[in-house]
Amino acid sequence: MKPSPDRIESALVWFRRDLRADDHAALYRALTSARQVYCAFVLDRDILDALPRADRRVEFILGALKTLDEDLRKQGGALIVRHGVAAEEIPRLAAELGVQAVFTNHDDEPQALARDARVTDLLKDLGVSLHSFKDHVIFERREVMTATGGPYGVFTPYKNAWLRKVDDFYLSSYPVERHAAALAASPLARGVPTLEDIGFEPAGLTPHLGEGSRGAAALLDDFLDRMDEYDKKRDFPAIKGPSYLSVHLRFGTVSIRRLARLAHQRMQGGDHGAEIWLSELIWRDFYHQVMHHHPHAMTAAFRREYDAIAWETGAAADALFQAWCEGRTGYPLVDAAMRQLNATGYQHNRLRMVTASFLTKDLGLDWRRGEAYFAQQLLDFDLAANNGGWQWASSSGCDAQPYFRIFNPTAQSEKFDAEGRFIRRYCPELAALDAKAIHAPWERAPLAMQGVDYPRPVVDHAVARERTLARYAVVKSRAV
Repeated sequence: MKPSPDRIESALVWFRRDLRADDHAALYRALTSARQVYCAFVLDRDILDALPRADRRVEFILGALKTLDEDLRKQGGALIVRHGVAAEEIPRLAAELGVQAVFTNHDDEPQALARDARVTDLLKDLGVSLHSFKDHVIFERREVMTATGGPYGVFTPYKNAWLRKVDDFYLSSYPVERHAAALAASPLARGVPTLEDIGFEPAGLTPHLGEGSRGAAALLDDFLDRMDEYDKKRDFPAIKGPSYLSVHLRFGTVSIRRLARLAHQRMQGGDHGAEIWLSELIWRDFYHQVMHHHPHAMTAAFRREYDAIAWETGAAADALFQAWCEGRTGYPLVDAAMRQLNATGYQHNRLRMVTASFLTKDLGLDWRRGEAYFAQQLLDFDLAANNGGWQWASSSGCDAQPYFRIFNPTAQSEKFDAEGRFIRRYCPELAALDAKAIHAPWERAPLAMQGVDYPRPVVDHAVARERTLARYAVVKSRAV
């Protein structure tokens, strides 16, 4: 796209979940529409004030902002960072800068849509327009629909339609650097605040993530050498199988277009690992279109009949939930997975399915309790994907696992951590057990467990399975 001859004088780019200076839809549109472009990010107190004072995501964001500010300064701009309520700070900043328009990228989470509507109204009162663009996914909203014009509720037909539609246009990058001369610095850009400046404390990030877009680039370079084996290694938590880019996708420190383009090109060349990884990226698009078309599913069951399920409640249920949160259920793989989450803010994707299934179908607890805990702990927390994953595991979502398919935590352990390497990493008290005993120590190693501070199972899986089938009978009866 060529710059318009009737450019506006100045514009503001509002960064949110897109913390990079390259291949950025809103930044590109602003640079090709205005003679001067300012850049800003708001550390939104509407979000931050509800978080614990030590939160890994805040630490990650500040690191990403430093990298973004450095990249903008290299091109003649700078990042203005405010700490306040975003819905108030953006109109205030637009007035201070005297811009004619604010450019940003879509955020379809319900809370974000309400915020943006408020910002739009306040900007309108100032005579400033708000322009928003797709950037976080390849296809959004109504871009991939069924033949009858409705949204997809099953993934495989959606994936097939996605693949039929995708082409070089949808996967191409926005050439931001060609128009960087329009970037403008401002005396309001005083650098990125520290954790202490905004009332937070260090939470401890794993160093392999890196800082912002540079960290994402390093992880991607590493994964490119492993992508062809993704299909073979992705389910085994003790080995290096995933890309580890999920947090960078969440905060936009890497472009989804770049990732999908690389995977799509390799898939067309016959790379099965790339094909499976691309499917995971398509799942991400799928869950975002579910959120757009079915906002009720963000707080209730996508399949409304599942709201009739009577989950366990009361003191005993609360104690089981606490045991699950703390990684002391007596099932080693479940406990190791939850301890990984608590220690790092990350949980392997296979283990997200295992722990979610265990909470809902072994403990009989409401999937929303687990979803909320993951929302607190996950560094890569994304409402659409987290909700979709939990509803898949609890069988209440679109294209979910059938309710009668219940993961056996011991069988999952034996299959995906056969040697117990992952278990030993996060449950070191079990390190002395051999590869057979470590998956169900209460059965095979009772003598070795004497004096070991590890609990017996909080439930019997076989008994819990029968209870789950009875619990879900209300859904089956309603479907008849």
